[in-house]
Amino acid sequence: MQRLFLLFIIILGCVGIVKAQHTVEVNGRVVDEMHKPIPFANVIAEGQAVGTSTNQVGKFTLKITAKDSVCLIISSLGYKEKTFCLAVESKKTLELSAVLTLEISQLPTATIEDTYDRKSGLTRLNPKNIESIPNTSGFESILKTLPGVSSQNEMSSQYNVRGGNFDENLVYVNDVQIYRPFLVRSGQQEGLSFINSDLVSSVVFSAGGFDATYGDKLSSVLDIKYKKPRETQASLSASMLGGSVHAEGSNKNGLLTYLMGARYKTNRYLLGTLDTEGEYDPDFADIQTLISYDFSDEFEMSFLGHFSQNTYRFVPEDKETSFGTINESYKLKIYFDGQEKNSFTTGTGAITGRYHKQDKLEMKFIASGFYTREKERYDILGQYFLNNLESNLGEEDTGDSISNVGVGSFLNHADNTLNAGVFNFKHKGELLTNEHKLYWGANYQFEDINYILHEWQMIDSAGYSLPYSDEEVFLYHTDTSNFDIYSHRVSLYVMDKYAFEIDSAELDVSAGLRANYWTFNHQFLLSPRIVSSVKPQWRKDFVFRLSGGLYHQPPFFKEIIKRDGSINHDIKAQSSAQVVLGSDYVFKAWDRPFKLVTELYYKYLYNLIPYEIDNVRIRYYGENIADGYATGIDIKLNGEFVKGTESWFSLSLMQTKEDIQNDAYREYYDEEGNIMPSHVGEHPDTSIMIEPGYIPRPTDQRVSAAIYFQDYLPGNPTWKAHLNLVYGTGLPFGPPNTERYMATGRMPDYRRVDLGISKQIITPKTNFPEASPLHYIKDFWISLEVFNLLDINNTISHIWVSDIYSRQYAVPNYLTGRRVNLKINLRF
Repeated sequence: MQRLFLLFIIILGCVGIVKAQHTVEVNGRVVDEMHKPIPFANVIAEGQAVGTSTNQVGKFTLKITAKDSVCLIISSLGYKEKTFCLAVESKKTLELSAVLTLEISQLPTATIEDTYDRKSGLTRLNPKNIESIPNTSGFESILKTLPGVSSQNEMSSQYNVRGGNFDENLVYVNDVQIYRPFLVRSGQQEGLSFINSDLVSSVVFSAGGFDATYGDKLSSVLDIKYKKPRETQASLSASMLGGSVHAEGSNKNGLLTYLMGARYKTNRYLLGTLDTEGEYDPDFADIQTLISYDFSDEFEMSFLGHFSQNTYRFVPEDKETSFGTINESYKLKIYFDGQEKNSFTTGTGAITGRYHKQDKLEMKFIASGFYTREKERYDILGQYFLNNLESNLGEEDTGDSISNVGVGSFLNHADNTLNAGVFNFKHKGELLTNEHKLYWGANYQFEDINYILHEWQMIDSAGYSLPYSDEEVFLYHTDTSNFDIYSHRVSLYVMDKYAFEIDSAELDVSAGLRANYWTFNHQFLLSPRIVSSVKPQWRKDFVFRLSGGLYHQPPFFKEIIKRDGSINHDIKAQSSAQVVLGSDYVFKAWDRPFKLVTELYYKYLYNLIPYEIDNVRIRYYGENIADGYATGIDIKLNGEFVKGTESWFSLSLMQTKEDIQNDAYREYYDEEGNIMPSHVGEHPDTSIMIEPGYIPRPTDQRVSAAIYFQDYLPGNPTWKAHLNLVYGTGLPFGPPNTERYMATGRMPDYRRVDLGISKQIITPKTNFPEASPLHYIKDFWISLEVFNLLDINNTISHIWVSDIYSRQYAVPNYLTGRRVNLKINLRF
């Protein structure tokens, strides 16, 4: 009887266990931080020999036995493994939305770009590299290490791409086009870039030949996506150049997420190395937020907000610069009086509604606005003395002044104001049907711009005002303009992406068309574009690309102002016909992944608006009076030169020229064949007509190269080193207020090396007692950065002065010298 009773108890226990551990079906979807599906991810039930993998759209279904809760371990190549636990209770089905983040130790370009970016020609950057690169200009500094991208100003976040200027680059953050202050004329005034690296989830960049979904610019696209956080985190960064804080998280059910960041920057410490002594007082600050809410599995809304306040005050005192050659050297000494005070206040806001259904249909509706109020004020008097230096190395006074060859003064005045608002309504969509994916979009934009320009320069050389007159006193240069613009723009695009196979080769073709209309000049534009790729089934992993089309850039307000200050209502869009041929080779060396990318390009440019560049200020001619071209080759090799870290080498060869209409001029000669400054009294047979033809554009940088290299101590990866090396040949330059064909000089080559050494004090594996404040710190780095390690004097622009013989001298304005910076980064 006792045995029967015991057997009965065992049977009841077994029934209870079976009842408690019932079968549960888990339906889920695995995506990355951009909410793109991750195919073929591994899904394993913790503690059970049960698992599955996601399909091509990132979905999975898994039946498991569970009691109170179930934990799933999800992993995929290139992403961090993550465990998700769900409460079972009495449910028979469970839903899971899993987000995986990038694995830092993996090579992003070898694991992620292989599926999409390699075929589209886009370059995907790891945001972690952006945080570690030693720089003085912010987020965009990592772009300057890419092939085809160049910059000769470490204090500026602006960059040139394949012969284009700063205004030819598109920047998007969460599908919202980003604008920067317009009146900035030097890198030290620029302040903070819009992009906050603490908030960035993904970075995609194209140096040209991009598809029809991107807007109307001639050179490049930078597409940024901010995070959609799933857990609470925060960070704090501080250095001798400023600091930043950020916080992110979500509510308990994950429907509401928030992302916030605030930054402060002052480059007063850097400006102390400039050759112009004075009182520098720059203050730059901004705040950003991204808040989103999921109303359902199919619809979400988000708000992106940004406000920045940048002020720059400068009271110059004196400047001393030595220049020239060993045989002929000079020293310029300038004493200043006056001051400069600028302010740039900008704000951006955007509301986005996103609808997506079954990974086949996605639609976005975006309303955004941008406002800027900019003031530029300065009155600066300079008195200069130009001395000849003793150049004989055998003399005791070598390098000392031996004679004065020039004396003069100048007075610069500006009182400029810009108030501008840009309001935008956009719709974009995607539809997946079998092998085709259809993209479409529509955009309406209203612009309200008020600009007051009033600046002039007076030059006195050796007691005479230039240009000289014995009857009147003339200003050397004046710029005046005052106008209001109210205009509307409408743009549309449609594109079809089709993937298929031919003879075991994978082919992808994206063909699209853009249309654009601007009410200011009543110009209608069509822009057909195509991006194609083929991946042959070879033993070696190659992808070949061919892309191109027509690219138009309708003017904004700066391009429409003529040199006499009047407005050109007949201005047209600058245009280019582009073709890009590229190859992409992924291989292994030392049992580590590497990638070699090569691109050849040619751009025929027409309806160009010529311009001049002074520091970072672009002054347009205001007329479509030139044609030109840009051609070159870009090469990039990146990979794990040191295991577990990504480094790259890039090289670019490029030439860009333009032919300006009606720029022929006559040169006059004396009887001995010397060029005369005037033809007065000369015979016609002593002059010839010169046709300049194609001349270098202001961005004609023939060679540029960059190295971004990371390393760590063997056996102790908490010690890391980051090296950033940039080289670029000199840009053309010439005397101010002259025709472009006179820009026959070349600036010295730009050379710069920045070094950063970091030590990780606290790692995610460090354990502290819960009562300790250090328990909440997940990551703590301290870094020592050396900017301009070799202390090279790089030239950004020139001051032009005259001697007693009316000869002009180009005196270089140098950029920053060597500086040591201490930085700390904490993550909570």
